Amino acid sequence: MPRITVGVAQSRTQDSPSATLAALERTTVHASHRGVRLLLFPEAYLGGYPRTCDFGASVGARAPHGRDQFLSYFHSAIDLGDTPRGAGDDWVHRRLPLASGRDHRGDGTRETLERIARETGVFIATGIVERAGGSLYCSLVYVDPHRGMLGKRRKVMPTGSERLVWAQGAAETLKAVTAEIDGVRLVIGGAICWENYMPLLRQSLYAQNVNLYLAPTADSRDTWLPLMRTVAGEGRTFVLSCNQCVRYGELPDWVKSSSSSSSSSSSSSSSSSAPPPTSRLERKHSVTAEGIHEIVWPDAPSGHIEKTDKTDKPDKTVQDQSSYVCRGGSCIIGPLGEVLAGPIWEVCTDDNAGREPATGDGLLVAEIDTEDCERGRLDLDVAGSYSRSDAFKLTVEGLDLNPPP
Repeated sequence: MPRITVGVAQSRTQDSPSATLAALERTTVHASHRGVRLLLFPEAYLGGYPRTCDFGASVGARAPHGRDQFLSYFHSAIDLGDTPRGAGDDWVHRRLPLASGRDHRGDGTRETLERIARETGVFIATGIVERAGGSLYCSLVYVDPHRGMLGKRRKVMPTGSERLVWAQGAAETLKAVTAEIDGVRLVIGGAICWENYMPLLRQSLYAQNVNLYLAPTADSRDTWLPLMRTVAGEGRTFVLSCNQCVRYGELPDWVKSSSSSSSSSSSSSSSSSAPPPTSRLERKHSVTAEGIHEIVWPDAPSGHIEKTDKTDKPDKTVQDQSSYVCRGGSCIIGPLGEVLAGPIWEVCTDDNAGREPATGDGLLVAEIDTEDCERGRLDLDVAGSYSRSDAFKLTVEGLDLNPPP
């Protein structure tokens, strides 16, 4: 049977790109010792997901400290040597021009990932915040241990505030890649975070006959697992989903300082006649009602505590550094929608590398039989027998939706 062992690493971004790459290497080595042949890391793992940071932005206004935060984020992003438009196969096959005196493009991260994959024998897929020109892209790279970088796709639809700091990727990067590992042929595609809520995007991957569907994410809500089970059952594909596990105190300093910067910025803007905005850390809930009046009190959200001064009056809300800002939720799902591993919560590979699996090392592992995908298509093939292609048509700009050869 065409079986292969796959894994997802519930990891978190470290203090620098080099430290995160070192952590990725340690986790990959650990995974290889457990027999893993393909390993997925979370969305924005290299470069970082700037959770809770507002970049000093509101509708119609930008604060100077937010531009400094973006500068810090830009410097922490990864340069893979690609172009802003995306050079596709020319980038993959290293056909782009080199600067004088250099033997590679970018900051060397691509070459490091290829070395780690080659030395461990593990196929690596990881989320990356990629810089190209003056813009940032949320990307997913595929690194084969024998052939190196097979491809890269950029998130086509950043969600919510992500749109401020991430540019939109080209739809043509949804192209699936093929790999053969231990004699098992894999057709691998990826949808990043809330791209999985885009039905036509999912269909573009199903149409390419993927049997391994990667879903790195930043969504740690309990609604994520049902979505992943739907994707797996809908596409008759194995789904690997991976999220970071992060405490408030583990966020970068430039992110943690954003709320205090916002407060000082708004208090110094005395020229505005508008009242200062409610702190983004506050939320309100109804306590009781008297007649037609509702009494509402500010309430610190979970993971925060109120700091008071000597007069016992509220001073400011500060973050509880040991509380989780993202709890994880990584999982592996089979092609009939069955949960094969996970979800796991509040455990991180970077805290627990080397521990026995029973104690929770942040690594989920499952042996899969890729022929289960074909078995599942007895009664459902949404890109074939179940597609009603005579009635419904899907085209994607710049992307061939036929299964790869």
